[in-house]
Amino acid sequence: MSHYLFTSESVAPGHPDKTCDILSDALLDYCIAKESDARCAFECFVTTDNVIVGGEIRLKKHKIIKQDVENLVRSTLKAIGHNYEGFSYNNVKVTDLIHNQSFEIAQGVDENDNKEEGAGDQGIMFGYACRETDVLMPAPIFYSHKILENLQGIDGLGPDAKSQVTFEYINGIPSKIDAVVVSTQHSKNLSLTDVKAKVLPILEKTLPNMPIKDKIFINPAGTFIIGGPVSDTGLTGRKIIVDTYGGSAPHGGGAFSGKDPTKVDRSAAYIARYLAKNIVHANLATRCTIQLSYAIGIAQPVSIYVNTHNTAIVKDSDISDFISKNINLTPKGIRQKLKLNSPIYKPTASFGHFGRDTDEQKNLFLWEKCDLLNDLKQWFNL
Repeated sequence: MSHYLFTSESVAPGHPDKTCDILSDALLDYCIAKESDARCAFECFVTTDNVIVGGEIRLKKHKIIKQDVENLVRSTLKAIGHNYEGFSYNNVKVTDLIHNQSFEIAQGVDENDNKEEGAGDQGIMFGYACRETDVLMPAPIFYSHKILENLQGIDGLGPDAKSQVTFEYINGIPSKIDAVVVSTQHSKNLSLTDVKAKVLPILEKTLPNMPIKDKIFINPAGTFIIGGPVSDTGLTGRKIIVDTYGGSAPHGGGAFSGKDPTKVDRSAAYIARYLAKNIVHANLATRCTIQLSYAIGIAQPVSIYVNTHNTAIVKDSDISDFISKNINLTPKGIRQKLKLNSPIYKPTASFGHFGRDTDEQKNLFLWEKCDLLNDLKQWFNL
């Protein structure tokens, strides 16, 4: 289609699913800070007055301390803003069901004299980049995240919120914003008119080409006083499209949060984004999708797929050849290149894992670096 509408959504840290992602990555950072090669896969569940933490870990020299887990859960909930009747960081019951990693998984992944470190699971992972924004992300998801980032800390608004942005595309280019939806938790002292008065200036500050007023929907269902895990349960890994490209690109299905970087669900998705972004940044294409696939216990990817959507100045197969011959796509190679054995993960769980555009974020999230330009130019004689 040459003329169409496309929509993406984002959710705030206080959304119950996002809260679980943040808790899972906070626990991952806790373990990696103790041992850089910690093996973790944390899952969280939240509902009224309860937090359940589960998953598998392997620490060689340390033990995970139950009181530390509880303290970390409470401090994380406090920072998010969960302090209201039915779900207060002080009063929730924290249930710890964390257990040791299966030795069968460990033996498939571990490096030894006879084998390289293998992938922590089978799976397919996608990376994507395009020229719709300066950070080479699709416009609908980029601006959906930005709305919620800019709503953080507004007096009277609660931690739970969702945004949705619809762009009108003409000839594949986002031309203007067609509609915006924002639903935000708020204090009972605020009327809907008050809420709209707080949100509208944020939209005007955040969005280019603001839509006409009758296509801006702020709390369209009415009041939103009861939010977070009181209004809905939350689980780790239920916002994987919010975490990535907002539906503009395929998704392999694996969640990121709570998983250490031997899990290629996470690390291979990061390197795929890095490669796609560098290809677009180098002007080899205006859009790029990369798929990597892995088998559990095997170091090298089973396949590499490149699709530049008929926008490239070189062959997709030649880009794939560059990747296979120049980039170490083993789990160990990815971890070393992107410095993933560091406690950097909690900040990734809010406002998307990709397209983070501050200097501080770029120095943490090395998959957002554009540093392959010279290598690509030399390889393709540009």
